[in-house]
Amino acid sequence: MKIYSIKKSSIKEVKTKPFRLEKDIQNLVEKNLGEFFEYELIKSEFVLGGFRIDSLCYDKHNKSVVIIEYKKGKSYSVIDQGFSYLSNILENKSDIILEIQDVFGRRLKKNEFDWSSTKVIFISPSFSTYQKESINFQDLPIELYEITQFENNSIGLNEIVSRSSSPSIKEVSKDEKIKKVSREVRVHTEEEHLQGRKDKSSYIPKTSDETKELYFQYKNAILNTFDNVKVRFNKYEVVFQSRKPFLYFYLGKDIIKIWFNMKKGTLDDSKKICRDVSAVGHWGTGDYELNVSSDENFEYIMSLVRQSYELHLK
Repeated sequence: MKIYSIKKSSIKEVKTKPFRLEKDIQNLVEKNLGEFFEYELIKSEFVLGGFRIDSLCYDKHNKSVVIIEYKKGKSYSVIDQGFSYLSNILENKSDIILEIQDVFGRRLKKNEFDWSSTKVIFISPSFSTYQKESINFQDLPIELYEITQFENNSIGLNEIVSRSSSPSIKEVSKDEKIKKVSREVRVHTEEEHLQGRKDKSSYIPKTSDETKELYFQYKNAILNTFDNVKVRFNKYEVVFQSRKPFLYFYLGKDIIKIWFNMKKGTLDDSKKICRDVSAVGHWGTGDYELNVSSDENFEYIMSLVRQSYELHLK
């Protein structure tokens, strides 16, 4: 995609500016980690089990560890390297916990870690077609982002999204390392949120047909109304994200809980249908919670969604 600047109704193409070193990409991302991903940097160049991790990060919302690797070349396998990093993390949990506790300055509780949400992110100016195709699995804990630097001091960061119809990597791979990681690391899906999940550490119910229909009514309206919205699936939430997450859904059996990612006092809710959860624990991010069990107030609720969406475009 070409980028143009406008001056007095005339346009001029903004040329790209190559990164000189991988370290230049790393410095840029680490200094702006909260803006790019809302992660916290634990340590740069972290040595663990014979691997040097470029950026060891903590995702406070998902209570998980995130590894970020920066690349300039294309002669490597994102699958092989990604699962090697994941396996290394899972084999050295205690070292990771000690490092994060040292940064936070306190002991961490057991419920502040969810190892099943561990993932690896590769950031590069470009990926090969083979690398992009290699992540086409619905449960792959590996993400690719292409980063572009422009001469007008602008930065572009674009996620390479896998196909929604892709198979599970567990169904097609016989690699023991992949099998081992897949037993512990879990990439959550829309089907799981709709059909329910019950395991040792978590439970979500199967949605009723009415709730499922209501969910798709909202999902389709959001995707058709607002530009560049991505849908992600956390352990307990469906996340709607533009530049940043702006809306969270929890799909119950007969109800949908919605959290608007807005601080107390910033949402114009004239009907007063949202609950203030700024002082209580809750899933999602934001101070406004709403329970929805029918399409009553649908248009009004979409107007609240718009407020949160537009806030996170700024």
